[in-house]
Amino acid sequence: MKLTDIVIILCRPSDPGNIGAVCRAMMNMGLGNLRICGLSKTGFSPFEGEIRSRAVHAAGIWEEARFFDTLKEAAADCAVLAGTTRRRGRRRKNVTMDCRELALWLGSRPGKAALAFGNERSGLDDGELALCNIASHIPAAGAFPSLNLSHAVQIYGYELFRALEQETPPLPFSPPAEEGPPGAGPAPVKGAWIPLDRNESEALAASITENLESLGFYRHPGREEQTRFIRDFISRAALSRREGEYFGDIFAKAARLAAQGGAR
Repeated sequence: MKLTDIVIILCRPSDPGNIGAVCRAMMNMGLGNLRICGLSKTGFSPFEGEIRSRAVHAAGIWEEARFFDTLKEAAADCAVLAGTTRRRGRRRKNVTMDCRELALWLGSRPGKAALAFGNERSGLDDGELALCNIASHIPAAGAFPSLNLSHAVQIYGYELFRALEQETPPLPFSPPAEEGPPGAGPAPVKGAWIPLDRNESEALAASITENLESLGFYRHPGREEQTRFIRDFISRAALSRREGEYFGDIFAKAARLAAQGGAR
């Protein structure tokens, strides 16, 4: 993975100055792909001056930022989505990597990865974090662990730069252009290791749990939670499309054999 494979997603940011500061932090660390969800670009029109002032020489990142209605849409073309949060809990991911561990882990895998940052006051909500494949945090003093949004992006950007800089050429002023809708892109090279994107991971997880249900696996509540678990497992494992098809076929064959009474 290279720095150009990293996507920064801001969910419902409320401070225009923070957006400009995020652009500057990204530019400092060789990141250029900014996406914002839950808000429209026109809503920031009255604050263009403030955003550009705080961005300094990184206004090009703001100009190229892409806007989406939801986090799911914003990360659709990414193989993995990491949610940044300082909170823990059964409904908010049980396991978390710190920012350095996450950067090193991302450096060892292929594909595109997104880091989601929540609203300045409330962070990522439960639904947004549920969409993420893994949680990540910045170690901080327990008395006051909440960081400013742009500071958090700066710290993650620094760790990513340290982990990935050897594989990444200097960042041009503007981030690389993206052609077509999320999920589109250059045709895969035959034999290349291309991990499943989020839409493909979700489809595979849904197919597996549907086949498990046909086997009578879900006699008690829990299918939704297990679907998320399987999706996150598939994403973190960086299964290729071929591996994903093979994995899904195993469960489909088990369901067919059960329907036929075990006949081959």
